[in-house]
Amino acid sequence: MNLLSLGRTLLGLAAASSALHAQSPSTPLTEVRSSLEKWVETRQLISKTKSDWISDKEMLEQSVALLERELRGVEESISKVSTNNTHAANERAQTEAQLSTSQESLARSKAFAEQFEPRILALLPRLPNPLQDILKPLVARIPTSASTKMPPTERVQVVIGILNELDKFNNAVTLFSEKQRNSKGDEIAVETVYVGLGAAYFVNDSGDFAGLGVPGPKGWEWTVKPECGPRVRDVIRIYRNEQTARFISLPVSVR
Repeated sequence: MNLLSLGRTLLGLAAASSALHAQSPSTPLTEVRSSLEKWVETRQLISKTKSDWISDKEMLEQSVALLERELRGVEESISKVSTNNTHAANERAQTEAQLSTSQESLARSKAFAEQFEPRILALLPRLPNPLQDILKPLVARIPTSASTKMPPTERVQVVIGILNELDKFNNAVTLFSEKQRNSKGDEIAVETVYVGLGAAYFVNDSGDFAGLGVPGPKGWEWTVKPECGPRVRDVIRIYRNEQTARFISLPVSVR
């Protein structure tokens, strides 16, 4: 028997005794009864409080667990945001570095084009006519104004294209059909062999009109040398694989 049951039993006994002595004045027994009633009430209050606390404790524990899960979720979200921000910052830094490099490259490209474009235009009159014809499409793309909107990269491509053609012509022996004026001023159809950009030799079909040419300050300068005709014809036949290759001596003008 626990204390609460004992208290209830004592209260029952006290009540029975009180009924027997209802008309009697207050005695020690009635005082005991009153104390027991208060003690039982106190025990009941304690028991209810304990029961309520257990129930509240379970609810609090569940709430704490829920809040902890939510907190972990928030921390994970913050971590992801922080990671994304870091990635974004890195990507932005890389993009800015690439942009800076691109701008520097564009500036160098523009400076390169601005340096070579006027030099190419100044050189054109001194080039052989066949080479000038080859370069016409590229030369036509060279800007004529400093305020051009042509992208620097495109300007560089044009300059490099022209330089490649110059290098290609200068490192090869090429044959072209042209016209040259004789001493009477008549135009005669000839074939001209260009040895790079240093010299050229022409001859007509009959071989009696021949000569050589060299680049001058205002264009190529031609000198008639009929005695070179047979040898120039031999050079042309070798060029066309009509004769076996061999060394052929031709005059050279050095300036």
